[in-house]
Amino acid sequence: MRRPLGRQFGWLWAAYAISAYGSGLGFGAFPLIAVLALHAGPAEVSALSAVGPAVGALIAVPLAPWVEFRRKRPVMIAMDLTRFAVMATVPVAYAFGLLGFVQLLVISAVVAAAKIAFNAASGAYLKALVPPEDLLVANARFESTNWSSIAIGPPLGGAAIGLFGPVTTVVADALSYLLSALGVTAIRGREEAPRTTGRSPVRAGAVLDGWRHILGHPVLRALYLNNMLVGGLIMATEPLLAVLLLRQLGFSPWQYGLAFATPCVGGLIGSRLARRVVARHGREKVFRVVGTLRAIWLIGLVFVRPGVVGLLTVMAVELAIIINMSLYTPVLATYRLEHTPRDLIARTLSAWSIGQQAAIAVFTALGGLLAGVTGPRTALTVAGLLILTSPLLLPRHPAPDPEPAESDSVPQQPLPSGRG
Repeated sequence: MRRPLGRQFGWLWAAYAISAYGSGLGFGAFPLIAVLALHAGPAEVSALSAVGPAVGALIAVPLAPWVEFRRKRPVMIAMDLTRFAVMATVPVAYAFGLLGFVQLLVISAVVAAAKIAFNAASGAYLKALVPPEDLLVANARFESTNWSSIAIGPPLGGAAIGLFGPVTTVVADALSYLLSALGVTAIRGREEAPRTTGRSPVRAGAVLDGWRHILGHPVLRALYLNNMLVGGLIMATEPLLAVLLLRQLGFSPWQYGLAFATPCVGGLIGSRLARRVVARHGREKVFRVVGTLRAIWLIGLVFVRPGVVGLLTVMAVELAIIINMSLYTPVLATYRLEHTPRDLIARTLSAWSIGQQAAIAVFTALGGLLAGVTGPRTALTVAGLLILTSPLLLPRHPAPDPEPAESDSVPQQPLPSGRG
């Protein structure tokens, strides 16, 4: 039976869905623009996927305490509007023949930083908005929306690029952020300003508090390191596959989009199973078993060939990865919120995202360099072998129950509980 989580959660979920579907349409847009419009090679495409997120992660470091000690809705709106503004410069520059590689790098960095700040604010807001027993349900709905947007968006985006040009999906992505900001604005209810201690909220050490919390918690530490390795290696294959499929194997943009979109139906399966699997087997087993299963399939991309067989190979590998990732991720997100004091959530989520982006940047850059020397297939082989070591980082001991913190004993901010 579907659990109602309230009207305010409905608006937050709607805002997330709008931007997710916009990003789904624009999935891989920058690598496609780099390959098709700017004629970039493997090293440049990998640099685009690596440098932007890396610089964005650096920008997000001082933003973490700023987000922590401010009302979260205005932060989310500001980050959406920032992403809309910078993304809107792409079609303008393209129309005047001024679009260049450096501009894509700068936009990628700003969007990455804004995404980290938005996710930190929305995570903190979600914990105040939803009762603890409903956090897994809420996170599973976000996860399901994310994968459904990728299932629908890339094929439509690939078709739009083929019909209207390479920047079409960037326009849709930019507009989705504007609509998302309007959705967050529609959330009613007074949000109290976060309470601060006598210390300055922007003191030098405040930016490190999130990492101190993660690294001081044995289970979070293991999950953090594992997630950086798995996420970094999986995302590093995206630009490599773009070059392999589009340039070397001759796939068209719509086939490229289809190869990644169709398996995303697995995200609906995994996210919908998350609550039942946790109830039956416990989240410790989910971390160990599902965390291992999501890592063993990547090596299959090495065997991609031209034609229908190659397309089906990509789909099969991606389907197996996505089913396990979509089951694992909401369980991880819920555990992370449960084991983080309310006055540390934004900094903890920022630290988590920054580490993830840094890992993606490092592995993507190394993958691009290796592909430039040996070819994308060899780089995919190395990534597939390295990810097989990731289960060694998974927690081996039961996860402790969350300890009450003084900040968590404060009553939640007064938000309406209307049903939607």
